[in-house]
Amino acid sequence: MVFIPHPESRITYLIHFMINVLVVDDSAFSRRIITKILESIPDVKVVETATDGQDALKKVIRTRPDLITLDLEMPLMDGFTFLRWVMNNMPTPVIVVSAQEADENVFKAMDLGAVDFLVKPTRHASMQLEEIKADLIEKVLAIPLLKMRKIKERLQSEETKAPSVAPVTTAGDRPRVICIASSTGGPPAIQTILSELPKGFEVPILVAQHMPPAFTALFAERLNKYTSMVVKEAANEDVLQPSTVYIAPGGKHLVVEKRSNKYILLHKDKQLDPKYSPSANVLFSSVADEMDGRAVGTVLTGMGDDGREGSKKLKTKGAVIIAESEQTAIIFGMPQETIRAGVVDHILPLHEIARQFTTLCQ
Repeated sequence: MVFIPHPESRITYLIHFMINVLVVDDSAFSRRIITKILESIPDVKVVETATDGQDALKKVIRTRPDLITLDLEMPLMDGFTFLRWVMNNMPTPVIVVSAQEADENVFKAMDLGAVDFLVKPTRHASMQLEEIKADLIEKVLAIPLLKMRKIKERLQSEETKAPSVAPVTTAGDRPRVICIASSTGGPPAIQTILSELPKGFEVPILVAQHMPPAFTALFAERLNKYTSMVVKEAANEDVLQPSTVYIAPGGKHLVVEKRSNKYILLHKDKQLDPKYSPSANVLFSSVADEMDGRAVGTVLTGMGDDGREGSKKLKTKGAVIIAESEQTAIIFGMPQETIRAGVVDHILPLHEIARQFTTLCQ
């Protein structure tokens, strides 16, 4: 059992077993670079590589890896078909390593059970692929914290639910905004919460989901299919509106500023918090400063501790803090760190969070 403070990772993890990896990509160059990155990590071994889905099926059965990195666009059998088979027959953590042009395909893959994704800088064979090194290392080191059983349970329990109608209430002292922090496992968790909120839910929601630039707009567009609220990537100088969900743009930070009787959303440079981008700590702190504690801070699944410091600041202003419970969090890192800070009011499984939002916002 050893601690791995890898120089390319922002976080130290406890590794107590060898992580065996299967690398699946139709590009020989990509397979070679990804293998090189993975084998730079102590206690990580690439046990096999595969050129397409059919090849990968044979090798996943033979090697039974702890982790699979998966390209989506391949000949003979594509990544989606392979992913469906794996999740139905041999549930295994899968990190999608996708070309930028794949766009919404990465969200389709996460619907099928992939735990996270990385974007290749270019579709062509290029040493630029090494730019994903730090992010890939961090995601791989989180695998020992990941609960595959919870992903399987989520896939089995997903069903279409007709939203109820929100009760009509006066504003009173109800929260002015709900803030959500999430990382690995966050996109399907956010989708679940939004799909379970009742029609007519008015309190705006601000989301800091760790995600690359260009994908946050696609994520917002996708979420619009699952909720009666309006979902959009937050634009600079947006005025906070009721019944709207704002996704913080990838590669930037989102903050709130009060001007007269309006709340304005602003983009801030990544250097404000280079550790996470977008940063929940930055978002939560700005809400604490500008909204007098009339807020709900929510920390969902994810590795690391983003959201902890922001939640502490929100709590000093009187906000309500919710953390996703270990029962449903794919990775319990972020919620656990916030709970340990002693500021959490409600520790809830994912399927109870929307109901708690509704209760708090009546």
